[in-house]
Amino acid sequence: MDFETGVKLKNLGSFKIGGEARFFKRAITLENLINTVEDAKKRRLPFFILGGGTNILFSDAGYEGLVLKPDFINLSVVGNKITAGAGVSMADLVNLSIENNLSGLEWAGGLPGTFGGALRGNAGAFGGELKDSVERVLSFNTQKMKLTERRREECDFGYRISVFKRDGNEIIVEATLALTPGSGSEIKEQVESKISYRKQKHPLDHFNIGSVFKNVALANYPHLGHSDFKAPIKQDPFPVVPTAYLLSEAKLRGVACGGAMISPQHPNFIVNVLDASAADVKNLIELAKSEVKEKFGVELEEEILIF
Repeated sequence: MDFETGVKLKNLGSFKIGGEARFFKRAITLENLINTVEDAKKRRLPFFILGGGTNILFSDAGYEGLVLKPDFINLSVVGNKITAGAGVSMADLVNLSIENNLSGLEWAGGLPGTFGGALRGNAGAFGGELKDSVERVLSFNTQKMKLTERRREECDFGYRISVFKRDGNEIIVEATLALTPGSGSEIKEQVESKISYRKQKHPLDHFNIGSVFKNVALANYPHLGHSDFKAPIKQDPFPVVPTAYLLSEAKLRGVACGGAMISPQHPNFIVNVLDASAADVKNLIELAKSEVKEKFGVELEEEILIF
């Protein structure tokens, strides 16, 4: 099987950072995918599964293996259920829900990336999570070389995690969402309000990969709920203290390293302002974790994938 060679990782991700991948393959059918995995194994090539590249920091050194992108874009609607391939963009999925008067994805208005990537990390915002709508997920196990179908309760969804992210051996092929009939105009209004909020609050004028750190679960750090801290608490979907607040209180807004900067607008975003390197970003991540731990006793956990 032919693979593309010398593909620049910076062109595959929204951060525009990263070296070269030795090999790259876009799989547009399940047969493509299976054959590619088989070939990679025969060549003893490590392989990495890429979604939309919207929450990943690629290495400056590149990748000596195969970057495999499942680009399944099948979409169908039956009643109140939508079945979508892993390569479908979240924007297209949300628009389809509006067109079919189906409620349940309003929280995802403006969410970047692909459906498969969102499922893998159980994406969420504004109190909603993708797991809330999942009925079944079809995946391909690269160790057993067979398809696996799971109901929602078998996917082990948690806060920004799933069995697919924990295991690392399964490639999401497609999934079915069970939504609720509603008013298309009302759904569209809610979606547009989320898009507007993101445009106002997020630093979208610069290359970024979204929120760098997970919000901080109040249950793990109950002292943050003490009145002395005056920390805001929101449902995400359980009580959390926004990491952006902790970073701001640690005086990290606008702190830069090389071409990367902790956004003055939203400090849980690191932005690429001047041809930043992955090393620049990693330095800021370590600084943020160190400062927040020293000031609040909180161990920040990355939401992004560092590759």
